[in-house]
Amino acid sequence: MDREPDDDAATTAARQVERAERAERAAVVEDRHLGSVDLTSWRSRAGHAVAEGWAALGRRYGALPLLVLTLLVGIGIAVVATWAASAVYDAVRESDDVAVLDRPVLDWMLTLRSPFADQAVTWWTDIAGTIGMPIVAVCSLVGFTVQRRAWTPLVLLVAASGGSLLMTIAGKDLIGRARPPLSDAVPPYEHSPSFPSGHTLNATVIVGTIVYLLILRQSRTVTRVWTIVAGTLFVLSVGVSRVFLGHHWTTDVLAAWALGLAWLALVVTAHRLYLTALHRGAEPVRRDRDPASPVRSPR
Repeated sequence: MDREPDDDAATTAARQVERAERAERAAVVEDRHLGSVDLTSWRSRAGHAVAEGWAALGRRYGALPLLVLTLLVGIGIAVVATWAASAVYDAVRESDDVAVLDRPVLDWMLTLRSPFADQAVTWWTDIAGTIGMPIVAVCSLVGFTVQRRAWTPLVLLVAASGGSLLMTIAGKDLIGRARPPLSDAVPPYEHSPSFPSGHTLNATVIVGTIVYLLILRQSRTVTRVWTIVAGTLFVLSVGVSRVFLGHHWTTDVLAAWALGLAWLALVVTAHRLYLTALHRGAEPVRRDRDPASPVRSPR
């Protein structure tokens, strides 16, 4: 009699896990196709080989843990890529890139300023700031997780956000580039290193991940197109706002866009590998089973 509450709690927990696993398996049906594109189909020989290997590992260890591990490895790759980009930038900036591109663009932006424009752009860029973007990420994370009753959106958004943050920190520490002169900037002033633009990098990755998760469940082509256009315009406008306000050089923003898109591509690839593993017979999380029992695959 004394163990009944524990038994009830264990039963409830088991049912919750089972519901979560059903939701993850259902994701293969819901998320497998992006329009007419089958995300679990790999056309290149290398892609097919990697997918087969990931599927085999997923059947052995579980697809969700493998997704987490893949993203952790991807974060390491992204940080190394940031270091490489920083090294390349450091090598070429001796060619006086400020005079060639950055200074002329900032000078042109100065001619567009007005008290109203300065205030409006400041409000807009704050959406991608250290307060605004975490709020966007958390609200999206909760919304996706609750609506889809699955852990995948949480894993993808947390990994994407964490990776972009580490890339921003790594780039700023490695280069230590000075921002444009305060005389050319709109207050409030920022004093951290300039390369890369953290607002732009984080907006590219977080909004890009949100757009990806949205279009996976949108059946109409026109809806997907407008979602992509809206996300792209937001990311582009954030980058331009950083130069307009004199908080970053143009090359800081260009590098942030490039690094953000590279990391976003890794996140999407990791998710495709996860869907492939589930489609080819892996369980979301490995559970002890009778070796004679068949592995369930989603229908």
